[in-house]
Amino acid sequence: MKKITKATYLKWYEDMLFWRKFEDKLAQVYIQQKVRGFLHLYNGQEAILAGSLHAMDLTKDKMITAYRNHVQPIGMGVDPRKVMAELYGKGTGTSQGLGGSMHIFSKEHRFYGGHGIVGGQIPLGAGLAFADKYFKRDAVTLTFLGDGAARQGSLHETLNMAVKWDLPVVFCVENNGYAMGTSVARTSKSTEIWKLGNGYEMPCGPVDAMNPVKVAEAMDEAITRARKGEGPTFLELKTYRYRGHSMSDAQQYRTKEEVAEYQKVDPITQVLEVIKEKKYATEKEIKEIDKRVKKLVNECEKFAEESDYPAKNVMYDTVYEQKDYPFLSHKVE
Repeated sequence: MKKITKATYLKWYEDMLFWRKFEDKLAQVYIQQKVRGFLHLYNGQEAILAGSLHAMDLTKDKMITAYRNHVQPIGMGVDPRKVMAELYGKGTGTSQGLGGSMHIFSKEHRFYGGHGIVGGQIPLGAGLAFADKYFKRDAVTLTFLGDGAARQGSLHETLNMAVKWDLPVVFCVENNGYAMGTSVARTSKSTEIWKLGNGYEMPCGPVDAMNPVKVAEAMDEAITRARKGEGPTFLELKTYRYRGHSMSDAQQYRTKEEVAEYQKVDPITQVLEVIKEKKYATEKEIKEIDKRVKKLVNECEKFAEESDYPAKNVMYDTVYEQKDYPFLSHKVE
């Protein structure tokens, strides 16, 4: 694995802080009805992305996930201003404002969504890995899913095929405790989701996903296996989300005290404590990072606010491919 250095910790801190503040801003503008529809925030789960990115080769590896998908494309290299604009439904967004919160996508940066159907991305992730193996691209796909999706039939069908064909894919269950609002203990006799991998003779295990170092180590091992042609790995990333399932979640299934306990192991705080303990940055330098983060969040908001909504014809032009469609002129590019 690439060495975890002072630069790694400083990058982790700045990245995770930005992702957190970026989504805090989204929550604010959602209440103002500038962002509509559903909004599922990643607050608390940032160590998963930080650790994963450290282990990936961003020049060829891919990522696909469910609908809690705003910060992952940013980590993969997508312009955060375009992500913010997409959430606003603006024409400058990643999908010209037509995808919205649950469908962020960037082929250029190998981020393949953003899927609103629970478990819908799982076979697609294996499909991406199948293509990479077929064309000998030496790439690995990280396929993320929530603990609720672990009960979908699509997962089990996909695990069976992936291990049979030795696909270069890592299945990553982000177990944040409650699916939408129901704990694993209420939906399954077995609460150790990672053990599902044993049924397919697939390497599997749990990961402390509040710590980016632990995530990076587990991901590196799994990605290395996959790249060697040794097949998939099934990981349960044990994490916690500080906000509700979505902005409309009343969170009556948990107490404020429980949330406060998990905030004691906040991944951003953990990284900052290491930075201070090892004297990787002075208080002044840390404040400079905080200022840069705040400035960039404001730039994203300004860009989204000032961008125009897409023209109505864009919606039709990107849906209809029939050249002789009789009602509207067609301009697909």
